[in-house]
Amino acid sequence: MSSYRRARINDAVREELSLALQTSKDPRLAGPMISILSADVSPDLKTAKIRYSVYGDDGGEAAAGIESAAGYLRRELARRLNLRITPELTFIRDDSIAHGARIAQLLREVLPEEEKTASQTEKSEETDD
Repeated sequence: MSSYRRARINDAVREELSLALQTSKDPRLAGPMISILSADVSPDLKTAKIRYSVYGDDGGEAAAGIESAAGYLRRELARRLNLRITPELTFIRDDSIAHGARIAQLLREVLPEEEKTASQTEKSEETDD
């Protein structure tokens, strides 16, 4: 399979799973915001690794909901996409977005203090002249 075709299949799987998650009736999937970050379908189309991120669920309820809805999501994928084989889905939680947001928040808390001390140092140097 060409890399172009595989990339198109990956994008289509990611988009269709995002839409299918919105139609799921599982209450564990309704509360938090779940984003499908990427889909990596194997060249033989038998398996797919789905990376997702959850915002607003620290307890892992969304992860349990996604695992529970895997069969439904696979059926929806088969219904929406015209693939010869519908891949088995493996879901992998990716917290890199939340981790990056936490780092950004810590930097915002630290940097204003450094800027204040730097501006105070500059002012004291100006008054010395």
